[in-house]
This record gives sequence, structure tokens and C-alpha cells, in this order.
Amino acid sequence: MVKQASVVVIGGGVMGTSIACHLARAGVPDVVLVERDELASGSTSKAAGGVRAQFSDELNIQLGARSLEAFGRFEEDTGYDIGLHRVGYLFLLSTPEEVAAFEAGVRLQNDLGVPSRLTDPAEARRLSPLITTDGLLAAAYSPDDGHCTPEAVVHGYAATARRHGATILRHCEATGIELHGDTITAVTTSRGRIATDTVICAAGAWSRQVAATVGVDLPVEPLRRQIAVTEPVPGLPQPLPMTIDFTTSLYFHTEGPGLLVGMSDPDETPGFATDPHDRWIPALCEAMARRAPALLDLRRTGGWAGLYENTPDHNALIGEAASPSRFLYATGFSGHGFLQGPAVGEVVRDLYLGRVPFVDVRPLSADRFAADAPRPEANLV
Repeated sequence: MVKQASVVVIGGGVMGTSIACHLARAGVPDVVLVERDELASGSTSKAAGGVRAQFSDELNIQLGARSLEAFGRFEEDTGYDIGLHRVGYLFLLSTPEEVAAFEAGVRLQNDLGVPSRLTDPAEARRLSPLITTDGLLAAAYSPDDGHCTPEAVVHGYAATARRHGATILRHCEATGIELHGDTITAVTTSRGRIATDTVICAAGAWSRQVAATVGVDLPVEPLRRQIAVTEPVPGLPQPLPMTIDFTTSLYFHTEGPGLLVGMSDPDETPGFATDPHDRWIPALCEAMARRAPALLDLRRTGGWAGLYENTPDHNALIGEAASPSRFLYATGFSGHGFLQGPAVGEVVRDLYLGRVPFVDVRPLSADRFAADAPRPEANLV
């Protein structure tokens, strides 16, 4: 068991392993990551794996685009094949309000170098032949987006972090953070005490409880989301973009020879439950009948449930607490954490080292809620 660290990262998902990897590669000595279970066993392993830069918020566009660059060279950088498919994201728009919002989003994305564009319903169906265009007004498409394998990303980061001297402790639960006045002195764990003056909270849906031990409020609320996997689809169109019916949040992309299908459940209540249930299936089938009726004929062969880590404005919490000193955090991504993991690891590395990050994340500080300055993200899946 490690007794001392220059920094302890709490959480072994994509965010924690990315941060640990970026710190270790920057030469930070004695980086320790603690994970109470297996790596990627929390929300990361339950993610749909989508990667994109199509957001409404400028910071999210920049974080998404930077991460897409990192995913594109991930195998070269780490030696890990993450199964990256650059098939694009296709948002299907059915109301004038949606079209207007995405028009503004595309303009902003284009200004920041993202090659997104609006398409008409006919082109949308050419891109994603499983949909129907009834009631469809337009779509937004970006060819650089896509999907990859979340667990492979986590293990690639973890292996690279180890090669650069970081210590990864699995089955090691952080049970508390010791303070002396305003200074962190240690992290207590189920396997012993680790003396340190710096903690980085990357505990996803469990971040609020971690932060509360040092008097920091990270307004993160867990919410169950479910995914279904279908049987093989004969003649499955290739390539098939990640397709999202924005009105209902129904989405699907290829998963092996079949499809991965998901949708939000408005009847879901906040909590840590991750057991799958079928209460969402009638609403899912209704959304399929409306926008992708071909999916109704497919048999479900699997699926799972995981947790979103939602904040009040559905945007991330990234920053460093004013008190205690050296308590940093990266959490609350509200469904877009996996796809921003590479860029956020880079940002948190720079915050730790006192460098200026490539993007100013101060508007994503948790303090924005106390200051009544929320920063809402509209392009949610």
C-alpha cells in the first residue's frame, strides 16, 4: 500500500484515468489513483461511447473537439485500439425551435473549426436509412463525430499512467479526507492512509459525497439511464451515424452486427439504482414508431443501466475549490463526460501545475450556482 502521494485522484473511470495519465506524463511524481472497484466499473462502462463536438456551449464544443483529436491518435499514443468509428452524429430536428437552435449551434461550431452542417430530411435519410422523415424538418450532421469503446479508453490511460510512474489502486475505496485547518493532509482508504496535500475528485455520480467530506458542495445528482442492444440486423447500413431524434432523445448506433439503442426516461427519479427494468420500453417503442419504425422488429438481446451525473444546468463542474486548498474536481458532465475525458484530463493537469489551460474553464466552476450564473448546455442526449 502506498503511504504518500503528491496527488490522489479519486475515481477510476475515464475522467480519473485521463487525469492521472496526463499528470504522470507531465512528470508529476507519486501520482496515485484510487478506485473502490475495478477500473471503468462505474458510469464509464455503461456509456454509449459517443464522441462529438456538436454542442451549444462554446466550452463544450472546444472540449469535444480537443478530445476528438486525442481519440484519433489514441492508439498511436497509448498502444490501445479503442474501436473508434468516425461515422458522424446526426441530430434529427422536428420543430422550428429545434431547427433555429441548431442553426445557431452550427454557426458557432463552424466558427470553432467543427465541420458540422444542417441537412434536409432527404439527406438525413440517406445518411441514416433506418429512419422515417415524417414530420422531420431538418437535421444537423458532423462527419468527425462517432463512437468508440469506453473501457478500452480507460485501460489505455491507466496503462500509460503506470508506464510513467503513476500508481493505480483498485479495490481501494476513499473513505475520507483529512484536513489540518485549510490544508489537506491525507486521504483515508479501505486499505490505509495516504498522506497528500492534493486531492482531485473524479468520482462521477458519487462526487457530491466525496466533496462534502471537506465542506465543498458539488451539486451532482445521479440519474439512471438505460441502453438496449439488439440482435444482428441483416443488411445493416454502413457506415451508420450515431442517430438522435432530438425531440424524444431516442438514439442508436451500430454495436457489432446489431444496434445499441437508448433514450431518456422522463419518469426516472434521481438515485443510485442501476438495476435494469422494462418500464421505459413502452415510451421507447413509441419513439421508435414515430421516427425509426424499422427498429420495432428487432429483438433485444441485452442491455444495461448506468448513472448520469447531472448538475442543475446540465453542464460540467471543473475547477479548484477556494477552500480547502488543493481540492480540484472534474465531474457533473450530465451525459457527456466520456467524450470530454481526454481534454478535461489535459485541463486538470494544467490547473494542478498552475499553467493556463488551452480553454478557460472558470465559467464551469461549481461556484457559478452560488453566484447565480448557470451555464446551460442544450444539446443533451
